[in-house]
Amino acid sequence: MKMSQLLAPTLREDPVEAEVMSHKLMLRAGMIRKLAAGVYTFLPLGLRVIQKVSQIVREEMNRAGAEEVLLPAINPAELWQETGRWDIYGKELMRIKDRHEREFCLGPTHEEIITDLVRSNVRSYRELPLNLYQIQTKFRDEIRPRFGLMRGREFLMKDAYSFDKDDAGLDESYKKMDIAYKRIFDRCGLQYKVVEADPGPIGGGFSQEFMVLAPTGEDEIMHCNKCDYAASHEMAKFKVKVKVEDKKKMPKIEKVKTPNIKTIEQLQEFLKVEPKRMIKTLIHDVGGKPYAVLIRGDHVLNEAKLKKVLKREDVKLAEPEFIKKVTGAPVGFAGPIGLKGVKIIADIDVPEIENGVSGANEADAHMMHIKYERDYKADIIESIRLAEEGDSCPNCKGSLVMTRGIEVGHIFQLGTKYSEKMKAMFLDEGNKEKPYIMGCYGIGIGRTAAAAIEQNHDKDGIIWPISIAPYQVAIIPVNVSEKEQRDTAERLYNEMLKEGVEVVFDDRDGRIGMKLKDIDLIGFPIKIIIGPKSLKEGKVEIKLRSSGEVLLVKVEEVKGKVKEIIEKTVSTSSPDRRSGSSE
Repeated sequence: MKMSQLLAPTLREDPVEAEVMSHKLMLRAGMIRKLAAGVYTFLPLGLRVIQKVSQIVREEMNRAGAEEVLLPAINPAELWQETGRWDIYGKELMRIKDRHEREFCLGPTHEEIITDLVRSNVRSYRELPLNLYQIQTKFRDEIRPRFGLMRGREFLMKDAYSFDKDDAGLDESYKKMDIAYKRIFDRCGLQYKVVEADPGPIGGGFSQEFMVLAPTGEDEIMHCNKCDYAASHEMAKFKVKVKVEDKKKMPKIEKVKTPNIKTIEQLQEFLKVEPKRMIKTLIHDVGGKPYAVLIRGDHVLNEAKLKKVLKREDVKLAEPEFIKKVTGAPVGFAGPIGLKGVKIIADIDVPEIENGVSGANEADAHMMHIKYERDYKADIIESIRLAEEGDSCPNCKGSLVMTRGIEVGHIFQLGTKYSEKMKAMFLDEGNKEKPYIMGCYGIGIGRTAAAAIEQNHDKDGIIWPISIAPYQVAIIPVNVSEKEQRDTAERLYNEMLKEGVEVVFDDRDGRIGMKLKDIDLIGFPIKIIIGPKSLKEGKVEIKLRSSGEVLLVKVEEVKGKVKEIIEKTVSTSSPDRRSGSSE
């Protein structure tokens, strides 16, 4: 490709709406353009990156034994209603009606559609295991689309679905996808961690996220400073801390007036009591029934863990009117003492608090010197708080550290969540009907490309891993009007094209400084600069974008040297390299 013919409208300044580096650089490098909030057009350079990521994904999915299909983007409502997700999924589901007033949605994910396909066409255990995948545009009506390709309303995704006859088969299918995903992200040149994760609205049992490590990531990751343990903040486990107690003699319980004191910070200042001695009582509405959830004042409730403990999805923080009806007090004054008809769930640290403080279930009042069992009891005691930096690792003697990451892949063990609801059955060896045991495996194609930029850039622009760069090589004559330079550039360009090297020839008129800025901004991994000084010696300059290394190479040896660099660079991101990954 010649730069004079390439649609790559580069920008000199950062666009105002762009917040993270990948968004800024993809706009500036002429790779994407915004059509509407969360909706982007891919220009030629951006599309080539997306196609390369897609091809790596496709090759590794095929290698793992999955078969490619293409499912409709328009999904009939009745399939989503079979699983109950039509109502549960919420406002992110883009709903439409046809001219006959029939309801549809634009698919954000395809569990219902793939399950319908398989239940209609696969009936025997002999046809299992089966793994079907697609690379297709998805739609989610994000409340706040942001960060370019990181969080859009329309995005490209690879989603795969496995069908097995038993749990052992699911474990094997899941393991194959785990291996395939590591190969994919290694080949894309990414540093990542595999973390335990919350299944979220997809549902099912065990799940893991593949997180690209980046300070701009939206997700918080907790990982051990000594072993390979890693989990999303919501799913992180930890060893329970020691008792929180007051060494003084335990006084009798006492009610104290706390006018207009509603927050932990206000209470700490007013009563001169540390937050770790306070008991936050959070009233929750669980399907219309009240639950009092107790956690320490210096801790944060983990809603995902709470839902898991209750085995319910319809768990939400109660509204003020609901709270007043349950406790007799406004928001900020709830406590565990004297609650009637309310189930109490306490975090595992709460019963260890001696000489505690809580709300008095009365406006402008709190209880002091309260003690577990003497003054109140819990119906359920479980670990329901968020992990914190410094918590003890659940697997070793190390401590948890928080980092940020970008979720680029997520794999789930769904079990029978969808097959049972949709009556998707097969006949087993005994000719009995059983539901398929399912798995689900997703990769954000655009997110993977954006995450690569977040990890690989400098002040001049993008530094693409060579495996997903739009082109591998850029040839730049210092003065394209000078015959020897242009002829040399043309010759090298044609030689490399014949060898299958992905090469761009910058044949534009203009200053060399301007052209080099564009080339670095776009992020071509290898630059070949043809100038008058080096040509006098029969050489050209090869410069590597990632390291800045400069090589002076004889013109006749350039093709071989470039191929050698490409092969060496690609081999360092082979699936045998596990830089930054956690297994």
